[in-house]
Amino acid sequence: MKQVSPEGLKWFQDARFGMFIHWGLYSILARGEWIMHTEKIPVPEYEALMQQFNPLKFNADEWARIAADAGQRYIVITSRHHDGFSMYDTALSNYKVTRTPFRRDPLWELANTCARRGDVGLGFYSSLLDWHHPAYRFRKESGLAWDDYLEFLHGQVRELCTQFGRVACIWFDGDWPNHLLEGDTAYFAAGGPFAYEKLYDMIHTLQPDAVIHNNRHAEPLPGEDVQGFEQDLPGQNTASFNATKISGLPLEVCMTINDSWGVNDNDENHKSAQHLIQTLARAASAGANYLLNVGPTAFGEILPVHVERLRAMGQWLEVHGDSIYSTRAGAIPPASDGLSVSTCKGKSHYVHVLGYISDCITLCGVPAEVTRAILLKDGSSVKLTTRGANTVLTILPHQRDWADTVIRLKR
Repeated sequence: MKQVSPEGLKWFQDARFGMFIHWGLYSILARGEWIMHTEKIPVPEYEALMQQFNPLKFNADEWARIAADAGQRYIVITSRHHDGFSMYDTALSNYKVTRTPFRRDPLWELANTCARRGDVGLGFYSSLLDWHHPAYRFRKESGLAWDDYLEFLHGQVRELCTQFGRVACIWFDGDWPNHLLEGDTAYFAAGGPFAYEKLYDMIHTLQPDAVIHNNRHAEPLPGEDVQGFEQDLPGQNTASFNATKISGLPLEVCMTINDSWGVNDNDENHKSAQHLIQTLARAASAGANYLLNVGPTAFGEILPVHVERLRAMGQWLEVHGDSIYSTRAGAIPPASDGLSVSTCKGKSHYVHVLGYISDCITLCGVPAEVTRAILLKDGSSVKLTTRGANTVLTILPHQRDWADTVIRLKR
């Protein structure tokens, strides 16, 4: 089975930091992207939201600039979420953004902007699950077959791969084989297999440099290029569905700035910039990309508080980006107290100090050839002492960074 090109995979791993965007009809209600299900909104009632969708403040240039200023190297945006509404001018459905009062195709505008800028790649989220499509949810009532849905699904993915220029990734969601679907989630169940082999081969043929990510919460399948973890770092399972063993594939974690993917007016639990920067470092230390979500409003604006946090991350990356971009998983184990992790790039090792209990931090497993330590932000020396099998770094108060103090270890 085909895989992503080596060049495409390297680009994806080097990027390390991306922006996830959840945006659709659910943004009008501003209670999260699962609102159609959680509040049991009937299809006709939900469809009526189309006539209210008119995000006149949407500006593709502004969104791409926010991502670039944050240091995010790619964007993944919902082309169609579980509610079945297409956020681009698909030829395969009338249930789409260009039939709203807005009339425009925001994905096309964003693709043009990203292509023109050249510093932010663009990928597309595509839901395998569809609460609206009659061939997915209402086959008995409509007389349609599962193959009719597959034709629609595969057809939309073909559109995404042929109508928007270079695609960084295709990001699937909605097929969760380890989740029990019964009771009020029974209608989530697929009517058959998704023909992944055919689907993945099509993507790798049409977009050889695009990585395929399928958020199945399960062991990756042949043809998938990235293993993902949702709301957890690799090896953690606070979300209860990230118990899958870490594979040998490149990794990506997707997380929210607050607790919601789609905009939610009731969710003010916005994480601090310090926490977000430290999570980025922890993800990179595990060899994972960090795909950080924003949920724009129904007016087409990214929340100011999220722009503020992202801007702070970008300012930190302007100084410390060498310790994140193009790095791979750290060769130096995390400190026993969890206050440091590491990344590496060639023969350079970067120690990320994520807390301040005392001036000294003790590391184990530092390569024998390391003899010097410098502060990444200004090149000043950091005292390095070898004590048996351990290496001790003495970092003075004035050398500390507010979010993540990065030390580069050299020969």
